[in-house]
Amino acid sequence: MHDREIVARQLGRRPRAFRRVAVRCPFGRPAVTEQAPLDEDGRPFPTQYYVTCRYLVAAISRLEAAGGVERWTRASADDPELARSLEQAQAEQRRLRPELDAGIGGSTRDGSLKCLHAHAAFALARPGYELGDRVLAELPSLWPESCCTP
Repeated sequence: MHDREIVARQLGRRPRAFRRVAVRCPFGRPAVTEQAPLDEDGRPFPTQYYVTCRYLVAAISRLEAAGGVERWTRASADDPELARSLEQAQAEQRRLRPELDAGIGGSTRDGSLKCLHAHAAFALARPGYELGDRVLAELPSLWPESCCTP
């Protein structure tokens, strides 16, 4: 089975703007994909790195549901190291995709994280992103004990 087919199975739909698998889980399946700046119809696709692993999606969703976006937004404003990390990652995102003037997850707002999934995906695909690494460290575990993709 090809990566695109596996990602479609993980998402429950055809992936838009799919470029490649950027990160694989320990079981060899796609975990984070890289998307093109524009989809097949020429529409902007703001999220460059996208979490597709069902386990990670669910774990990050639980973190968001518990107020994670607001908490990490505050932390990045209050902690100079996190603020610097976010600023550098947003600038790197804009350099990687000059076609779209947007930061991680398509954010055009300064300060608000918008979506922890996008920051986690960026951290996995672009190692060294401190804020994203800390978000990932808050998960009970990074990977499941067995593959979550049928």
